[in-house]
Amino acid sequence: MHSSRTKRARSLLLAFAAVVLASASALFFTAQSASAHGTATSPAARQYSCWERWGGDHMNPDMATEDPMCYQAFQTNANTMWSWMSLLREGMQGQHEQRIPDNRLCSGGNAEYTSLDEPGDWHTTPLSNNFTLHYEDQARHGADYYWVYVTRQGYDATTDALDWGDLERVVETGVYQPGQAVDIPVSAPGRTGHHVVYVVWQASHFDQTFYSCSDVSFG
Repeated sequence: MHSSRTKRARSLLLAFAAVVLASASALFFTAQSASAHGTATSPAARQYSCWERWGGDHMNPDMATEDPMCYQAFQTNANTMWSWMSLLREGMQGQHEQRIPDNRLCSGGNAEYTSLDEPGDWHTTPLSNNFTLHYEDQARHGADYYWVYVTRQGYDATTDALDWGDLERVVETGVYQPGQAVDIPVSAPGRTGHHVVYVVWQASHFDQTFYSCSDVSFG
């Protein structure tokens, strides 16, 4: 009799644990979905580009030699890759240049993403000087604006961390409604070689600002 009660109690405990675990998993995935935001996906932001190439193969030792910039980013903080959509700052109130110091633009001054500020041989997307920037707004925040910058001719992304003085703002958009596709025509004449496309996205839903560096090759 005692053995039967013990077994019944154990079964109940196991069933309860299974329910708790399932609920926790559901909450985790719901929270992950709710917190999804976005970034530039074409040309790909540094963190998205790394995730796109190595997210499903992150244990491959070849990353260290084939893609050293992604490797150092992953080694510094794996969430740089996994949370490619969450590079943001809150409460910036439009004071991007005042509050993000030189050499910290690609991370937006967010300490979790500082590896993205490192200059080096980042993977580049070949582009013509007139191209369309696609920005993925996963969470349907909408935008007060997008500001798009391109580095000036003569900037060397392989040796020089990005400064505000390295950039020319080439696009200032108006408002984008939540769910509206974000495809921004960009013109960056007179540039050849490795450049950086820098984007500031001021979300409308919250006072959250997203930053991204996309490495491109013109010409």
